[in-house]
Amino acid sequence: MSTPVGSRPALAWVVNISVILLVALWTLPTFGILVSSLRDKDQLAVSGWWTALTSSERNLVARAAPPENATLEGGRYVLTGNVFEGGSGEVTGFGISSRDPSAFAVGEEAELRGGATLTVEANGDYTIAYAGEPEPGRGQRIFVSSVEPPKFTTANYENVLFSEGLGKSFINTMTVTIPATVIPILIAAYAAYALAWMEFPGRALLLAAIVGLLVVPLQMSLIPLLRLYNTVGIGKSFIGIWLAHTGFGLPLAIYLLRNYMAGLPREIIESARVDGASDFEIFRKIILPLSFPALASFAIFQFLWVWNDLLVATVFLGNNEEQLVLTGRLRELLGSRGGNWEILTASAFVAIVVPILVFFAMQRYLVRGLLAGSVKGG
Repeated sequence: MSTPVGSRPALAWVVNISVILLVALWTLPTFGILVSSLRDKDQLAVSGWWTALTSSERNLVARAAPPENATLEGGRYVLTGNVFEGGSGEVTGFGISSRDPSAFAVGEEAELRGGATLTVEANGDYTIAYAGEPEPGRGQRIFVSSVEPPKFTTANYENVLFSEGLGKSFINTMTVTIPATVIPILIAAYAAYALAWMEFPGRALLLAAIVGLLVVPLQMSLIPLLRLYNTVGIGKSFIGIWLAHTGFGLPLAIYLLRNYMAGLPREIIESARVDGASDFEIFRKIILPLSFPALASFAIFQFLWVWNDLLVATVFLGNNEEQLVLTGRLRELLGSRGGNWEILTASAFVAIVVPILVFFAMQRYLVRGLLAGSVKGG
C-alpha cells in the first residue's frame, strides 16, 4: 500500500506540469497572433511579435519633393522635407542607391548629379541643395535605414471588418453551420439509441462499420460526392453542403452518443418499459434529457469544424460571391500571394469570435460528454 500512496504526489506533479506545458504551448502562439494583429503592418513584416515592445530596424524608400519646389536661400536653391512623411523614427544612415541604403552617415553630405548635395538628419529631415536653378522633374529617391519605435494600430481589424462582402459571408457561414450542426445531432441521437438499447440482427456489425468510418479520410469522397450532387441537381447549393457535413459528422456523433447512452442506468429503461412506455417515449422523455452533455459535446465539435472549414465549402459551394463563406472571404483578403500577415492575424481573431462564444456557453458539458462511456454504468 505504501508504494501506490507514496507515488501519488509525484504522479500529481507530473500531471500538473504536463497540463501547464500543454496550456503554454497552445496559449503562446495564440497570444503571438493577437499581438501581431495589433502591430503596424510594416513592422510586422520585418520583425517577430516578441519584439513588439522594442524599436525595430527598417529600410525606407522616400521620394523628395519635385525640384521645382526648391527655394532660393543664400545663393543656392534648397529643397527640404522629411523622409518619414508625418511618421516618426530615427535615421541611422542613408543612401542614394538601393544597393547600399546606409552608405552615408547622418548629417553627411552625399553628392548628387548636377552638383547637388543631399543631407539627412537623425529626425528624418532632409536638405537638397542645388548649385543652380533645378529643372522640373521627379523628386530624388532617398534610401534610409531607420530605427522606429513600436507602433500599434487597429487598422488591421478595420480592413477586415469593413471589407466589402464580409457581412454576406458571415450570414452564409451561419447558414451552413447551424443546419450542419443540428441535422447530424438529430439523426445520430436516434441511431445511437437504437444501437444502445434496441435489439436487432446485425447491430454489432453495424456499430463496427460506423467505427471503421471514423478513419476514412473525407478528402477521398469529395469529388465523387460532388459528381453525384451535380447529377441529382444539388451541386453548388446549401443543401449539398448540409448533406456533406452531415455524412462526415455522423460516424463520430453516433459513436459518441451511443457510448453515452449505453452507460445510462439500465433500471431506468426497464422501469419505463414495464410502465408501458414505447421506445420513442423512452427516447424522448428519458434518454434525450439525460444525454444532453454528450449532445452538447458533439455540438461544440461539429460547430467548430463546420465554422472553420474551407475545403468542403470550396468544393460544394465554390467561390461564388453570393455563397462565399467567411473563411473563403478571409482567404480572398490575403491576396494571391498570401503575404499580408496583418490581414491574416486580424482575420484569425475575427473568425474565432463566434466559436469562442459557443465554447464558453457549453463548456461545462464538454468534459462530461467526452468522458461518457469511459466508466460502465450500473
